[in-house]
Amino acid sequence: MKVAAIQMVSCADVQTNVTQAGQLLQEAADAGAELAVLPEYFCLMGHSDVDKLALAEPYGAGPLQQFLASAARELGLWLVGGTIPLAASDAAHVCNSTLVYAPDGICVARYDKIHLFCFDNGVECYDESVVLQAGQQPTHFDLDARDGQRWRIGLSVCYDLRFAELYRAYASAGAHLLLVPSAFTYTTGQDHWEVLLRARAIENLAFVLAAAQGGVHDNRRRTWGHTMAIDPWGRVLAQRDQSACVVLAELDFAQLQACRAQLPALQHRAL
Repeated sequence: MKVAAIQMVSCADVQTNVTQAGQLLQEAADAGAELAVLPEYFCLMGHSDVDKLALAEPYGAGPLQQFLASAARELGLWLVGGTIPLAASDAAHVCNSTLVYAPDGICVARYDKIHLFCFDNGVECYDESVVLQAGQQPTHFDLDARDGQRWRIGLSVCYDLRFAELYRAYASAGAHLLLVPSAFTYTTGQDHWEVLLRARAIENLAFVLAAAQGGVHDNRRRTWGHTMAIDPWGRVLAQRDQSACVVLAELDFAQLQACRAQLPALQHRAL
């Protein structure tokens, strides 16, 4: 199965971001991708975290969801919409939500980011809990590829990457591919991003596809980028460091089966 991870440098203007996302998705479809993944916050990297509140959409309706559904349908893609802000239980928060659309434009899965980023090194300070409502439920979905193979795919977002138990739950549920749309900071990304992604692939003997923000944004935040695809042995199949681009990779289901047969670590768990 050919997959595409979309890297962006989203700005503070929603329409600019949506237009660029559409162009990159078209590029992915033209290259033969069956599955395309947009990065976290593909629609907005605002000047302030509270900017997300104005974009909150009820689940099932709104211009961002309409864009994702239309893009999936028109391009014939399985489309994972990075994240968009969906209405939460109170007006002071939003859910940071990944939505999955089948090629017919129907939304088949929703995942709300469970782990909320908090970081303060005296220079940079982030606390997503100020505006985000944490999700509670891991979510996976099944994708029937053009070659007849059924892939089980686990959903996560950015900071979730540090919590191995989420991905182990997906492996236990039979996941073959783990998705990580992200906006990793440059500071943490340069030391932790690739190490964590490869670890999640190795320990779960699964493919990992991570679509990232990669560059300097209008709010002067700098994201690490390095969008990449990783195989179940922990090898990087493809990556790009910075700037808007499409990262393509071929995922071989037979390779995954071979890795799991040669090293049946998932069957050897004792705890």
